[in-house]
Amino acid sequence: MIPLMTGRQSRRVNALIKRLCANYYCGCCIMLGCGCPQMISLSLLCKYFRHAVLPADMRLEADILKTHPDRCVICGVPIVRRSNRQKYCRECSLKAFREQQAKYAKKRRDESKF
Repeated sequence: MIPLMTGRQSRRVNALIKRLCANYYCGCCIMLGCGCPQMISLSLLCKYFRHAVLPADMRLEADILKTHPDRCVICGVPIVRRSNRQKYCRECSLKAFREQQAKYAKKRRDESKF
């Protein structure tokens, strides 16, 4: 089934194509030699875009593909899980990692006193 987009999502997709798509040049798709079908349609047609460009904007990907029941534990932002262990968004993962490392280091320092 081909996912459909709203007008707002379509505008965000078009901006993403113009900025990141390797096959987009001067309003044309290099692969097809004519206008980019992804930019004229409200459906997610281009497989290259879906697999290579769309993951750059995780929130947009979650909105279009309707895969956002998972949310970041810290901030609550919808995330697209890349593995079954992921529970933080990209921004919060570094923060959580640093906190866990500090907690572990403090625990080791406290144990070495005895």
